[in-house]
Amino acid sequence: QVQLVESGGGLVQAGGSLRLSCEASENTSKFNAIGWYRQAPEKQRELVAVITGGLNNNYADFVKGRFTISIDNTKNTVYLQMNRLKPEDTAVYYCIAKEWTGRDGFRDYWGQGTQVIVST
Repeated sequence: QVQLVESGGGLVQAGGSLRLSCEASENTSKFNAIGWYRQAPEKQRELVAVITGGLNNNYADFVKGRFTISIDNTKNTVYLQMNRLKPEDTAVYYCIAKEWTGRDGFRDYWGQGTQVIVST
């Protein structure tokens, strides 16, 4: 069973920066996609940024130009650099990894989440 462990969340003032890390228990190069979702209170979980095929970075419109996703396969870790944070970025951030299993389709693995709070 793949385990994903996030870290790096915390409290930051608006305009500040945080870097989230997600360390996988297995080689990250095996995943078809790996990235970040977030969920704010009373809202649905939403995609923030994802790396697909190990090469393509995709971002939600609301973070383009502010957040950067990257991966270090030698450390089995994916990062989310968050700059110019806004109060509306406050949420629990979850790491996700998708693995193609063949006949059973994709299997999703989720981390436990890390809280980000952006104060005004």
